Amino acid sequence: MASPDSDDPRPPCAHAQFDVGSTDDSLSRMVQDGAEFGDIYRVHAPGRNSDTWVIADPDTIKRVLVSNYRNYTIGVGLDRVRILVGDGIIVSEGEVWKRQHRMMQPMFQRSRVERFGQLIADINRRRLASWAEKAASGEMLNVTRETSESALEVVLRATLGADFDRLLGDLGANPFAMLTEEAARDLRFAFRFRQLGKHIESVIARREASATADAPRAADAAGDGDDDWLAMMMAARDRRDGSSMSHRELIDEVMSIIVAGHETTAAVLNSVWYLLSQHPEVEAKLHAEVDAVELADLRLSSLESLHYTHQVILEALRLYPPVWVLTRRCIHADRLAGYQAPAGTDVFMSPYVVQRDPQHWPEPDEFRPDRFGAGAESAAHRFAFIPFSAGPRHCVGETFATYEMAIHIYQAARQFRLRCAHSGPREMEARINLRMRDDVLMSVERRG
Repeated sequence: MASPDSDDPRPPCAHAQFDVGSTDDSLSRMVQDGAEFGDIYRVHAPGRNSDTWVIADPDTIKRVLVSNYRNYTIGVGLDRVRILVGDGIIVSEGEVWKRQHRMMQPMFQRSRVERFGQLIADINRRRLASWAEKAASGEMLNVTRETSESALEVVLRATLGADFDRLLGDLGANPFAMLTEEAARDLRFAFRFRQLGKHIESVIARREASATADAPRAADAAGDGDDDWLAMMMAARDRRDGSSMSHRELIDEVMSIIVAGHETTAAVLNSVWYLLSQHPEVEAKLHAEVDAVELADLRLSSLESLHYTHQVILEALRLYPPVWVLTRRCIHADRLAGYQAPAGTDVFMSPYVVQRDPQHWPEPDEFRPDRFGAGAESAAHRFAFIPFSAGPRHCVGETFATYEMAIHIYQAARQFRLRCAHSGPREMEARINLRMRDDVLMSVERRG
């Protein structure tokens, strides 16, 4: 870590010039440069004709994300995300973000998250029937496709409720299936995905049209109460002025939820099954836990009692965080790790890099869920583990995501064991999200 007493006004400059965050090799180069130049350095970005500061020091990350967060705005690298989701909560800023956050945060309170437990369980139960068929026939399971399709169905049904089935009936197919069927996340994909907003618009219009004088809230009039996220958003009012979301705001937030709630959860579950297949001792310990607990219900508190299952999820998030880079930009000059960051400085922080730093994580590349157990030897800095970011822009959907993953693992691991067709390390792809470059194929074995 750079000395806070350094006389140099800027951190060391990496020898290479590249537009960090916008090239396919950005993550690998950040790992290499971090090993050479430490946990704060800068690179010159020719495309922006400016320096980018890359930070992996937890104390400095805390300053940027929490202690002095008001001095930072969303940074570069989110252009493709903005095309996908418009001005949704993922990329909005300033007063727009504050208002949307106030209105959406109640949707993810524990009591409301728990309402979706049965929905998640029912989706898993239906999909696990195909696992049983593959176990019987010997057909390989494409785990990457399976976790992607499962996570997409969960987020669509949680967001749209009964209107998801209406869309399927009207269109004859799932218009959002492109998220699971197409690997590319380029501008062409972003523009095509954005066109799907018209289907959200039709759902909103239908709900509003069905409103009556006795049930003025469109969601209630549609017969869906506040049991899905769109209904909650349509019913939400800003506590400061009583205003509701416009159609454009609703569409942007629905698209944000679909993207964020699908791809990140799918990527983590894909990593979990791959890692378990490579570490039989961890798999055995997980199986012992899920076998020992017959959950009469799937309440959030019940799932949280599966401590080792959650340790497995956390360790998968540590090794393979779907959000592999966070970007901010200084509004006013700031002092970071002893260096003077001018106003307008782009700051990049990589959860992947800091979560594999041997200064904070013994044997950082090893899959060791026990490091998250009570009394574990790891004394990692709080801000050396940031898969859901931190501070005011911490992911509001964290509780829902971990709940969904725990239900999936509990239901599947009690019945099946997965064996990977190809052992050894997987090549990763760091673009909008971090994911495995190639699909993970596994054989399915019945347990017990």
